[in-house]
Amino acid sequence: MVDVRKGQGDVKLTREEFERRLRERFVDPEFQTVEREIAEIVSVAWHAYDAYRKSPRTRKAGPGFADPEFDLPIEWLETRERIEQAQREQQDASRPGRVLLVCGAARHDQTCPGEMSKTFRLGMQARQEIEDAGLHCDLLDLSLLTAQYGRQILPCKACVSTAMPLCHWPCSCYPNHAMGQVVDWMNDLYPRWVAAHGVMIVTPVYWYQAPSVLKLMIDRLVCADGGNPDPTTTHGKAVDEAKALELSGWSYPRHLAGRVFSVVVHGDTVGAETLRRSLSDWLTDMQLLRRWRKEESTATSAITAPMRRAMKRSTQTLPFRTKSEARRERWSKPSGCRAPEHIADSMRKRNRVRSKPVLMPAA
Repeated sequence: MVDVRKGQGDVKLTREEFERRLRERFVDPEFQTVEREIAEIVSVAWHAYDAYRKSPRTRKAGPGFADPEFDLPIEWLETRERIEQAQREQQDASRPGRVLLVCGAARHDQTCPGEMSKTFRLGMQARQEIEDAGLHCDLLDLSLLTAQYGRQILPCKACVSTAMPLCHWPCSCYPNHAMGQVVDWMNDLYPRWVAAHGVMIVTPVYWYQAPSVLKLMIDRLVCADGGNPDPTTTHGKAVDEAKALELSGWSYPRHLAGRVFSVVVHGDTVGAETLRRSLSDWLTDMQLLRRWRKEESTATSAITAPMRRAMKRSTQTLPFRTKSEARRERWSKPSGCRAPEHIADSMRKRNRVRSKPVLMPAA
């Protein structure tokens, strides 16, 4: 018997709290002129939430699914169709090679930071090298999540931790109209990943980790590695069915396998090497390739050398210093800040045994 664990408590809002949260979107005094209309919107939204109408627009799954009569969200079916089209284009040898160039910084000169990021500048160097080789470069600038109205990637709900078949490809957790969890960018990004022959990630390191804009996308790509392409096998999000399906044996389809990748990580102090290794391990686990192999397609082989040149060009754009130099500068700034003695000892020991410097851009 499948065990489904419960016990975290009810999270449903009261009518009053629901309205308070929704009305926070209309605090601008200009909205006072349409107060009656807003009240009507709040009433409709409450009924959708109270009845939990997650997917109000559905149609029968149709041929090709385990249960053709099961109702699937129209938005999910449309995203699936775009992914299938992207896959056909990716496998079309008559098309030029395509590289997805991901800029992982959150900074954008049209919002609070007021200046473009070093990552974007490095990315432009890489883009030029890729296009000079006659390849198509699909620039994915994740800083739009901080700078563009309505642009968002909603967080992964970790369905995979319950059971792999519960994690659908593409993700079916969103949109959730009952919860107001809509306008999810991932529905556009999944086809872009599928269409690529190669993926190049250029990113800074934030607090020893990936920037949150990059991590959001990474988490939501979990469905690309083992995700269930047929939600009718679990009848939506039926946990008991998904766990039983996994226990009976799961094929674990690798939806992005065979694409090549490269990673450029930079930082003003430390953590770049840790993040570079983490990103490389993640992409390798999804069976993307560090380098082209003979058995792969001609289109894939044609992008390897340009991506390698793009990496070299982007890392030569700014002056660099070693990690130990960055550490010494960090702790010698005239702010009165000193490294704790145990950290200082560790730094000295690591510097003595360092076999290879990790390069990072100077400030």
